Amino acid sequence: MRIDKSKCAGCGQCIEYCTIGNISACRRDAKTGQLYYEIDEDECVDCGVCLRAKVCETGALFMPKYQWPRTIRANFSDPLVEHPETGVAGRGTEEMKTNEVTGRIKRGFVGIACEMGRPAVGARFRDTQKVAMALAKLGVEFEPHNPCTTLMADPKTGRFKEEVLNEKVLSTIIEMIVETDKAPEVLKTIRQVASELDCVFSVDLISHVNKDGSVAGKSIVDSIGWPVAPNGKLNTGLGRPLAREV
Repeated sequence: MRIDKSKCAGCGQCIEYCTIGNISACRRDAKTGQLYYEIDEDECVDCGVCLRAKVCETGALFMPKYQWPRTIRANFSDPLVEHPETGVAGRGTEEMKTNEVTGRIKRGFVGIACEMGRPAVGARFRDTQKVAMALAKLGVEFEPHNPCTTLMADPKTGRFKEEVLNEKVLSTIIEMIVETDKAPEVLKTIRQVASELDCVFSVDLISHVNKDGSVAGKSIVDSIGWPVAPNGKLNTGLGRPLAREV
């Protein structure tokens, strides 16, 4: 995203709509103190929020026609953009939290997701690669229908394509399905690599609910001393799960 400083009236109305807090004031004229605003393009995630807000009356805000790999920023950051690799908008993945619809995670397995970045912070794929490579050493398999996986040069090692490492997006998510008894080792590795990251980081653990109503994954996090607040996310539409256990 850019601001045409020759058109900018210096009103500053766009500032509060920046999801990264990346719009700053500059002096147009030292004598009059007149301002114009600019965007640090290297920090911008191309979410498009400031443009869609339509608060710029002079039309100074505009989205240039970027080329690869810059185009992946909007793919991961703009919820109105359909990711070309997956056909899913937003971060481009039908997250494992939709398991009662997709049925991807079977009993005896758990889904683990690592989410990097958030509004006001963002994330670069260099940090995403650190997590992926640490987990790949454990032999985990990354979800194939996830856009982060499609950006990997080698999914078996978790290594991303070199040209995307410095691209910044609002957030990324890597997902994997692992055997239940392997989950503690995976979670411990995630905790270790988290200290090396320069962004907000969170972990999702998706598991089945037992017949007695207990959460199957809670015993896993209890065994390694992780604090957890069990949350349920239902994506069933009208309360009718589509997935059926065989």
